[in-house]
Amino acid sequence: MPLAVKPFTLVIDQGTSATKVFLFNSVHRAVFKSRLRHSLNNSKPGHVEADALKIARSCEKLIRETITYAKNKNIYIASAGIAVQRSTFLFWDRNTIKPLTPTLSWQDGRATDIVEKLKPYSESIFKISGAPLNPHFGGPKFTHLINRSTSLKNKIEDGSAIFGTISAFVTHYLTGNCLVDETVASRFIMMNLDTCEWDQNLLNLFGVPKNCLPQLVSSESNYGSIKYDDYSIPLQIVIGDQQAALIGQGGFKTGFVAMNFGTSGSVQINAGQQPAHIDGLISSVLFSNANERLYLLEGTVNACNALFYTLEDELDIPHKEMQWYRRCTKTETNGVYVPSAIGIAAPYWIDHLKTVSEGYGEDLPNEIIRAGMESIGFLVNDIWNLVKTHLNIMPKSVMASGGGARNPLLQFISDLTGLTVTHSIMKDRTALGVHALLNQSLTGSWPNIKIDSDGEFTPKINVKKKDEKIARWKIALKKAGVL
Repeated sequence: MPLAVKPFTLVIDQGTSATKVFLFNSVHRAVFKSRLRHSLNNSKPGHVEADALKIARSCEKLIRETITYAKNKNIYIASAGIAVQRSTFLFWDRNTIKPLTPTLSWQDGRATDIVEKLKPYSESIFKISGAPLNPHFGGPKFTHLINRSTSLKNKIEDGSAIFGTISAFVTHYLTGNCLVDETVASRFIMMNLDTCEWDQNLLNLFGVPKNCLPQLVSSESNYGSIKYDDYSIPLQIVIGDQQAALIGQGGFKTGFVAMNFGTSGSVQINAGQQPAHIDGLISSVLFSNANERLYLLEGTVNACNALFYTLEDELDIPHKEMQWYRRCTKTETNGVYVPSAIGIAAPYWIDHLKTVSEGYGEDLPNEIIRAGMESIGFLVNDIWNLVKTHLNIMPKSVMASGGGARNPLLQFISDLTGLTVTHSIMKDRTALGVHALLNQSLTGSWPNIKIDSDGEFTPKINVKKKDEKIARWKIALKKAGVL
C-alpha cells in the first residue's frame, strides 16, 4: 500500500432480520452502505429457523458490491470485520460447507426437553460458562439435533460434521477456515469463561465431541482472507453483535453502560478484565486479542422489535401500519402485557409461560401495543435493579442505540430506572464498533468516536404512578408463571 493511501475498512453486520455492509474511511464515516433482508421460518410453535446458506451468500453478495464500489473509486480496503447474531446454531459439512440441519435461531425453543433433563446441572453450567441453562444456547440445541438423526451421529463420528454458530459457518464459507471467536463461543455454554477453552465437563454433559466444534480463537485474529476476483481482504475481526454495539458506543472502559434495541434488546456493561457472575445475567467475553481479554455483563431482552412482529399477527395489523412508536406516543394504559411467544430471557430465563394481557381501557389495539412496549421497559428495569445491587454503579446517563430505540420506549425506561437515557443519532453502532476494532488494529489507537445524540430522556413519571405500574407488572409475572 502506498504511504499516501489511507486505508478503508469493510464491516459486515449480520443480524436476525438483515445483513448490512459498510465501508468506513479513515475519519470513521461510512462512505458506502448496503443491506439485504432475511426472513425466519416459523413452521411450528417454538420452531424458529434461519437459512444459513442464504445468509452466507448474502454476505458474499454484499462484499462483492463493496469491492466493486471500492474499485470504481480507487479505494484501498485494508481489512474486514464481521459482527454477528450469536445464539443461532447449525450443523454443516466440513468439506462442502453445506448445512446438514436446520439453522436454529436464538429464538428457537424446541430444546426445552434437554433443558428439563439437565436442570440439576444448571448451577455448574452457569458457574463455568457464565450463561444460564436455556434452549437459547448451543449445548441444548446440539443434543436436541443429534437425538433426532442417526446419520448426523455417523457424520460426527467420522469427523465430517461441524456444529457451530452462524458466525463460524459464515467465516468458514467466506475464508475456508472453520473458526469461532470467544465472544460468540460463550453462547455454546460449553466454553470455560475463565480459560476461554472448551470445557471437557460441559462437553461431556451435552455429549459433544471436541472434534466437531470450530477452533476457538480471539475476536481479533487471523481468520483468513475474503477473496473476490483479484481482490483479497484479510478478515481480522469477528465479534458478537451486542459486544460490537457496546464498543461502538465508546465502551472501551470498565464500568461503561449502554443499551441496544433491535430484534432483541440488551443492557450491556464493560466488566473489565474479570468476568462478573450475577444470577439472571450473562457473563461473556467482550473482546479479546493476543494481549488482552475484556468481559461483558449483559441482560438480554428476547422480544423487542420481535414482540411487535408477533403483535402484528395477533392483532391482524399490516406491518406498514404497526408503527408502534407512534401508537405508543399518543397512548397511555393501565393494562399490562407479558409476552410468551419466545419466552423471557434476563433476568428470569423462563421458556414456558402464559401470555398475560389485561387491564385495558377502550383504546384497543393501541393499549395492547403500548403495554407490549412497556413490557420491554419493565424487563430493562428488572435487569438494571440487579446491576445496581451487585455492581454499585450509577452512570450520569446511558446511551441507547439500535432500530428499536424509539422515543416512547426510552422515556419509559428513564421513568422506571431513574436514569437519564440518550438516543444515539447513529443507529449503526454495531458496525462502528467493528470499525473501531479494525482501526485500533491498523493504527494502534482507538478512534475518537463521537457519541452524538438527538434526544435526552429524564424521569417524568410521578412516584405513585410508577410504583402502581411496577406492582401490576409483578402481579402479571406471577400470573404468567414467571415469579
